[in-house]
Amino acid sequence: MQHLKIYTKQDVLSLTHIKKFETRVGERLQTLYDSSVTTLTDHLQETSSKYVLLGIPESIGIRANHSTAVADTWWVSFLQNFVNLQSNDFFDGSDILVLGHFDFGDIQYLIDINAKGTDEKLAAYRHAVQTVNDEVEEVVKQITAAGKIPLVLGGGHNNTYPLIKGSAKGWFKAGKLALAQINCINMDVHSRYHALEGHHSGNPIRYAEEDGYLQRYCVIGMQEKQLPQNVWNDMVNNPFMDCVTFEDIFINEKRSFIQAVDHATEFTNDTLTGIDVDLDAIQNNACNTGIYANHARRFVAYSAMVTQAAYLFICGTIPQQQGTLDTSGPASLAAYLVADFVQARNEINKDK
Repeated sequence: MQHLKIYTKQDVLSLTHIKKFETRVGERLQTLYDSSVTTLTDHLQETSSKYVLLGIPESIGIRANHSTAVADTWWVSFLQNFVNLQSNDFFDGSDILVLGHFDFGDIQYLIDINAKGTDEKLAAYRHAVQTVNDEVEEVVKQITAAGKIPLVLGGGHNNTYPLIKGSAKGWFKAGKLALAQINCINMDVHSRYHALEGHHSGNPIRYAEEDGYLQRYCVIGMQEKQLPQNVWNDMVNNPFMDCVTFEDIFINEKRSFIQAVDHATEFTNDTLTGIDVDLDAIQNNACNTGIYANHARRFVAYSAMVTQAAYLFICGTIPQQQGTLDTSGPASLAAYLVADFVQARNEINKDK
């Protein structure tokens, strides 16, 4: 875990705008160094937090998928938005531990300056994804083994693979699973089920299934015009794969949006389920025709309430406005999505 940067309380407070007569979430969040315990495993066992916040700001998996899009720039902007939400009776923040973030910038820098040509860079990025996988998997495994729910932000959708793998292993170790295998629901433009051609942001679901850590999968909002025929063939012939396309919800109106979410949660309700949100699916983020932000918030809140949540993962790229990266919209939305998830989970636990 050499690339994990662990935060102190002062790191969090440095981003928090403290104001008289108000309490911000950043003032309530826990950090690893709040106690004398030094190891991650021991602290996770000791802490009263129910959730652990973790950033993976990297574009390696996206580069490995023939893309130049950026997914490594909005973690800090997200955190600034999140820590400055109001702490109140609706959403307190004290049951969240901010662990820190991964910094794989050294790997990307070495590839960018040393790899020659498109093919060599592509091969190097696909090789580097394994380092990302290994480190993310290990941290997520420790979080879930301690009975905490990971709240993971940033990077490409390639990180779904180590999230599924690490969560399956960790929840199994915690005694919450009979087998190291979980389900996944994904709100996304793409299937994430492309061929096993080297791991990247387009095929994490295929790899998780192939390696035996994924049982059932359902994607909501997948756009038919973005779907390769061979992937569609594989999905419809697999009883453990399902989807409700964007066109079926918003164009053909075969289902309402909440009916689509209900279908996905019913399909995956037999065991712990990871909840994925790709910000690329949100209209005006990286998509001209997509799901509205309020739909995304409803998806997260509803899924948090009715599933046995294994983790929350929010990923995606950042759009460019006149040649510059605009992180404000996606980062603000991601902050609300995390808060919606925790608030919904806490409401369920309150009723039990």
